[in-house]
Amino acid sequence: MQDTLIQSTPNDCALPRRRADFATFNEAIDYAARSEKGLNFHDMRGTLERAYPYREMREDALAMAHRLVAAGIRPKDRVALIAETCPEFAALFCACVYAGAWPVPLPLPTTFGGKESYIDQLVVQLESSDPALLIFPPEIAEMTQAAAERVGCKSIDWDTLAAQDAPEADLPEAQPEDICYLQYSSGSTRFPTGVAVTHKALLHNLYGHAQAMDLGTNDRCVSWLPWYHDMGLVGCFLSLIANQVSADYLKTEHFARRPLAWLDLISRNPGSTLSYSPTFGYDICARRISSQSNVAERFDLSRWRTAGNGADMIRPDVMQNFVNAFAEAGFKAAAFTPSYGLAEATLAVTVMPPGEGIRVELVEEERLSGTRPNLNRPARYRAIVNCGKPLPDMDVEIRGENGDIRGDHQIGKVWCRGPSIMHSYFRNEDATTDCLVPADDGGSAWLDTGDMGYMADGYLFIVGRAKDMIIINGKNHWPQDIEWAVEQLPGFNHGDIAAFAVERDDGEEAPAVLVHCRVSDPEERRVLRERIREKVQSVTGMSCLVELVPPRTLPRTSSGKLSRAKAKRLYLSGEIQPYKLAA
Repeated sequence: MQDTLIQSTPNDCALPRRRADFATFNEAIDYAARSEKGLNFHDMRGTLERAYPYREMREDALAMAHRLVAAGIRPKDRVALIAETCPEFAALFCACVYAGAWPVPLPLPTTFGGKESYIDQLVVQLESSDPALLIFPPEIAEMTQAAAERVGCKSIDWDTLAAQDAPEADLPEAQPEDICYLQYSSGSTRFPTGVAVTHKALLHNLYGHAQAMDLGTNDRCVSWLPWYHDMGLVGCFLSLIANQVSADYLKTEHFARRPLAWLDLISRNPGSTLSYSPTFGYDICARRISSQSNVAERFDLSRWRTAGNGADMIRPDVMQNFVNAFAEAGFKAAAFTPSYGLAEATLAVTVMPPGEGIRVELVEEERLSGTRPNLNRPARYRAIVNCGKPLPDMDVEIRGENGDIRGDHQIGKVWCRGPSIMHSYFRNEDATTDCLVPADDGGSAWLDTGDMGYMADGYLFIVGRAKDMIIINGKNHWPQDIEWAVEQLPGFNHGDIAAFAVERDDGEEAPAVLVHCRVSDPEERRVLRERIREKVQSVTGMSCLVELVPPRTLPRTSSGKLSRAKAKRLYLSGEIQPYKLAA
């Protein structure tokens, strides 16, 4: 009934589309407000609750900008915003941009970690960004105010702010080189760090992404991704404004409870052509659908032309499972669009050309580990996913430890440069210097991504993060390989396993594997541990330490990804307590 009362914003309108060819994001907002398009917010069951045309968003943003100025916010002040997927956040983000302040999207509390853990996380990010104000949804006032008080930051809920007067005030004129916002990287391998992104860098990346996807007439986006993570914020919010695309949103927590509501929403809305997810989103949908379900009756995924993959390692087996589960509903494997990116590059570095789908190369483990082949045993291979071609004006090189440029199919560190590389890490000169390296040719600086990969015929293949690598007896092991191996055993899900290196009593390193255990019988646990040991040994060729831990014990980053570094730290400090098992 409600869908008939609320009219969603259209897929297209008479205003000519501009592919983010603006000097500043302020101009992008102003232009989008001339269209009839906008953002559409749905409840857990996919019912449309609020249509929010860009015109209305701009009006609200300008009023909020005047309130911020009246509250003493000045250009270059940071304003921390709890990033709930809702009209209030959308207007506030744009309000900060209009006021010349730097919005700092921060995460909502999650179902894991608990209240104190969330407050601690906010404190770290507030200390780093040093905001003049923290604005939050009233429902989580207790936690956000506790964090603000610990760092001496002013705070207000957005309902209270919206009730204040909005006196007219002069707003600054943004320049392309001005900082537009701070984006906190997820911090899988280090403390979260604020990435400062200029208007120029943002719009160049949004333009490049639109060009790479061939964004066109009647395209429409569906998303459940959180707005505090770069894929959700930049790819599924800011990009839609700058490229005048209508969107339909589910809140992230609603997707977590009812993953198939995502596919229901794509099916229900004519013109739903674009949607993105990390690997685990496709995985959970394929797992949730029953083999007895008639997917063709429930879903229509035939219009979904760009099914983006990114934000974590792309697993071809999961993608194939998704195709197997939903092909009868019209989903096409060629719709998969792998990409590679990171917050330090605004978002995207490479994107697979439309229609090429998932392409993999089988690479010998010895090449991945940097060791000589063992001729006494059969070669083992790992499928490496093609992550596409660089965006326009983005240079990508593979370099060795000494900075030498590697040729095709030679593995090394991924370096990139271009107009959308970050300005800096906010107030962290050492970290900035570590990863932004001046170019020998006098051009823009190169970004050392910290990721490992190789190029082939102009395409980028990612094999893992250098900082996650486990080095045993001079041989490199990717923790993803160990984790994937354990996941093949029955009863395990993506994110149930954390692999890392620990030091043994003799000073040598050994792989350790922490595994969520859902069985209670002591004998079953003992058998399970042995099965995991055998599986890991078949992958690494050596014995490892296996620890079974209670479900929901392994820590996550703000974007929901496994944090191996934190898992190791908590395990070594005794904060993660494994089950005690008989030998």
